[in-house]
Amino acid sequence: MRVSKRARRLGAAGVVAGAVLAAGPFVVPAQAAGPSGVKAKGAFLLDSSSGEEMWGKGADTKRQMASTTKVMTAAVVVSTKGIDLDRKVTVKQAYRDYVAKWGGSTADLRTGDKLSLRQLLYGLLLPSGCDAAYALADAVGTGSTTSARTSSFIAKMNAKARQLGMKNTEFDSFDGISKKGKNYSTARDMAKLGKYSLGSTNIRKVAKSTSTKQKATNGRTYTWYNTNQLLGSYKGVIGIKTGTGTKAGPCLVFAATKGDRSVVGAILNSGERYPDAKKMLDWAFEQKTAKLDLRQLPKGAERD
Repeated sequence: MRVSKRARRLGAAGVVAGAVLAAGPFVVPAQAAGPSGVKAKGAFLLDSSSGEEMWGKGADTKRQMASTTKVMTAAVVVSTKGIDLDRKVTVKQAYRDYVAKWGGSTADLRTGDKLSLRQLLYGLLLPSGCDAAYALADAVGTGSTTSARTSSFIAKMNAKARQLGMKNTEFDSFDGISKKGKNYSTARDMAKLGKYSLGSTNIRKVAKSTSTKQKATNGRTYTWYNTNQLLGSYKGVIGIKTGTGTKAGPCLVFAATKGDRSVVGAILNSGERYPDAKKMLDWAFEQKTAKLDLRQLPKGAERD
């Protein structure tokens, strides 16, 4: 693996380049420069503009990633050949029942309402709606039954992961609620996914929205707030997705721009995911920002 120019510039002595690093997992040596005080068990930062890998911590350890899974859900939807994001989908009672059964975060979709795939992307990525994820998987997957369609959709998620070189990732769900315990990734892989997802103007537009109002065909208006509190709290942040689970802990896939430069990061299992992200971004942009004042979510808004 190539050592970043930034790491060399900041005195990352003792880093062995080339085949030696390529043969093993990414490990940042103790003497390598990097953001200090990051609490996450897994973290990774890359330069989205150049693809340069900048820094990592436990970057190749497989961990559950909770609702950051939904970044892949969105990526599969928008990259499906011939997809029409304006196609309308009717909300099924099964989507609501699923959320109630598993205690998932919800977009509070109402049975019988019709929303477009594009609108469901907002319901997926802002309030982290597991019902929206179910609706998208059911609508975009193939097969004669809901079970077959959602299974085929998850297979597409795994195929996309292989395509992106996410070597230590497996999906067994469309939303991060793992039924078989085989929904995992690494900080490195999730950063790759974040970079890929922002290549879609549709995902980028949704992910950077702090809130939205979407109207169903019957006139019902849905108001959704983005659970990513880093958005609107740190200058230049453009998304991407939160996730929280009992085993996964708090997770975050994030991205920010400064000038003509963009960086993408991933944090897995950190009780201080937002302060961690701030430290990583300050280091990446060679700046020191003021104390992080998180954007507050309205009462009743989903948390993730």
